Amino acid sequence: MTFPTTALALTQLVPLAKELDKNKVTPGVLGFIVFALIGGAVWLLMKNMNKQFKKIDFDEAPAESTEPKRD
Repeated sequence: MTFPTTALALTQLVPLAKELDKNKVTPGVLGFIVFALIGGAVWLLMKNMNKQFKKIDFDEAPAESTEPKRD
């Protein structure tokens, strides 16, 4: 089942596809937007991760000696 908008889009985009150079493929604006969003998400995740790591207060317990105690 095809929707009227799908048929309209196909009839308008098919002539445009014939005008494109078949030997040249570029990601275009959509590819740049997706790449920028992924980069922004990674930056925000790293910023949040650093904030969480700074909250950790880890005091290491002194190592127990293996020598027997002398009385």
